[in-house]
Amino acid sequence: MKLFDAHFHIIDPRFPLIPNHGYLPPAFTCEDYLQRMQGYSLAGGAVVSGSFQAFDQAYLLAALRRLGPTFVGVTQLPASVGDAELLGLGAAGVRAVRFNLKRGGSEDSRHLEHFARRVHELVGWHVELYVDARELPDLYPTLLKLPAVSIDHLGLSAAGLPTLLKLVERGVCVKATGFGRVDFDVRKALPTLFAANPDALLFGTDLPSTRAPGSLSGHGLCLGGGRIGERQC
Repeated sequence: MKLFDAHFHIIDPRFPLIPNHGYLPPAFTCEDYLQRMQGYSLAGGAVVSGSFQAFDQAYLLAALRRLGPTFVGVTQLPASVGDAELLGLGAAGVRAVRFNLKRGGSEDSRHLEHFARRVHELVGWHVELYVDARELPDLYPTLLKLPAVSIDHLGLSAAGLPTLLKLVERGVCVKATGFGRVDFDVRKALPTLFAANPDALLFGTDLPSTRAPGSLSGHGLCLGGGRIGERQC
């Protein structure tokens, strides 16, 4: 089976890194990533900008050039970004804009609805949220109105799973990633989410799992319900 890794980070020290709450991650280059994934039939993947990369695009463009055309980017941008830059990033392989509500470093959520509609209409992107699912009830009405949405790391918290499940039933994508970050049994949650909407789950390694208590390694990769990781939201 071919694996599309829907969520991983590249941390290239040649490009700017901004401490987030005092944290700076160690390097994890394209070469490091490809070395870690040697044992898998890798079809491609999504390079996701972290809080410590803020609005820097140079590292992401360099990574996409190095990894090749089957890899795409998930970036962070201010809502004031011009159309020309969005079009240029789209041509380079960027396919989503991320709102990091958990750790910051991205645009504020008050711009979510307008920015989500703008990038979808102009370049066909979806929006991605790194958010604790306990915050989803307040965001729920807005998220249902957006054209394309994904939520990182299974929403992180057991308390938010009921709202997450309702969103999945309505077509919101969820990344089956960051298993070391969540406070619930992933083995029990995945079948429930898959049953609600088998097209919603996207598998990713979350490499190098910055700040997480644990990371996937070796035989820890789990494809779950077969279709996980094979499609892009």
